[in-house]
Amino acid sequence: MFPALALSMQQLQPAASLPLLSCLRRAYSTSGAAAATNWFSHVEMAPRDPILGVTEKFLADKNPDKINLGVGAYRDDNGQPVVLESVREAERRVAGSHFMEYLPIGGLRDFVSESVKLAYGDDSPVVAAGQVAAVQSLSGTGSCRLFAEFQRRFMPHSSVYIPVPTWSNHHNIWRDAGVAQNGYRYYKPETRGLDFEGLMEDIKNAPNGSVFLLHACAHNPTGVDPTPEQWQAMSKLMLDKSHFAFFDMAYQGFATGDCTRDAAAIRIFIDDGHRVGLSQSYAKNMGLYGQRVGCFSLVCDSAAEAAKVESQMKLIARPMYSNPPLHGALLVSKILHDADLKQQWYQEVGVMAARIKDMRGLLRHNLQQLGSPHNWQHITDQIGMFCYTGMSGEMVDTLAAAHSIYMTRNGRISMAGVNTKNVARLAEAMHAVTKEAKM
Repeated sequence: MFPALALSMQQLQPAASLPLLSCLRRAYSTSGAAAATNWFSHVEMAPRDPILGVTEKFLADKNPDKINLGVGAYRDDNGQPVVLESVREAERRVAGSHFMEYLPIGGLRDFVSESVKLAYGDDSPVVAAGQVAAVQSLSGTGSCRLFAEFQRRFMPHSSVYIPVPTWSNHHNIWRDAGVAQNGYRYYKPETRGLDFEGLMEDIKNAPNGSVFLLHACAHNPTGVDPTPEQWQAMSKLMLDKSHFAFFDMAYQGFATGDCTRDAAAIRIFIDDGHRVGLSQSYAKNMGLYGQRVGCFSLVCDSAAEAAKVESQMKLIARPMYSNPPLHGALLVSKILHDADLKQQWYQEVGVMAARIKDMRGLLRHNLQQLGSPHNWQHITDQIGMFCYTGMSGEMVDTLAAAHSIYMTRNGRISMAGVNTKNVARLAEAMHAVTKEAKM
């Protein structure tokens, strides 16, 4: 209103209107500035992310011997990030070979098809029959977010059952999608192991047709996985209850060093006749953390149904981010397509898994050698990147304040941050804060 009025007056009476124009402009700019300063005055500081906040505290610590056991990113025995040789070779082969055009909404087709085969198996009947709807996603987080939105739209009467405990971001993902959440028992503090009886009871008592979020392998944060026999029992009960299983698989190959073994739970459910959902990530098992490359898939009853479902998956992705990134998908596709590169990657991911297992053994050995009164067998019984120690939040606070050792307050250690140079100091610090305590 004001600019139009000023322009009209300036055109009609340029000399006489200058004082009035000046006042009008000042009033307009003042009111505009006042409105602008009030838009966000009510916004409060968000709480720190429970995982990324650990790194912030670690970085602020001046102790040269500080240890970061918070973030789940693989490090070698010198504490340095690792780029796999198979990935470096794939980079050399794809360099300059593609234009930088947008990928389709569903992503790089070769990448998607190879990911599906890696998860469900090269000889999987559902893959051969075209029953798998799949799109490239923004790593595991993006896959879960796509499914959560799909669930809200097309499975509106179901809530999601999430293990207690789980990766903290799972709660954020389903909350922001507007899906009701329930917890199911998973970890038993008394045994530092799986609460299988409680888990089965909660599956049985959930309303028929509920959605269950399952960690395919290397459960985060506990490192506790069901046995094959327990997976089979879970599959049968969930089939009887008409539940839908959504697997989050962030560690295929990284848990045991064997990609087939780490995908066994998914294949048990498929063999039993389930129609499942799956989130895959290549952050951990190929070290492609910053590339944000993953795959989201849903197993359908037929190829015709899969085509319809996939069209809706793309429709959900379109307003979120439109097109997934190219480079990481090219790297994964190149590795999985080439027999030699794929074999090299299998060997490298096996080495990473073996180093983590060795660090578990060393940490437990050092604690026992110090004369700890506690049973630390769960350190080696658990699997994957994380160790759920059983330490309290207060113990974790003391480790940070007195020893410059940082981890999440639930007592979860990222075993990737443990190496032969710091494992003795870590054990000594853990012994110091736990030796007088009841655990």
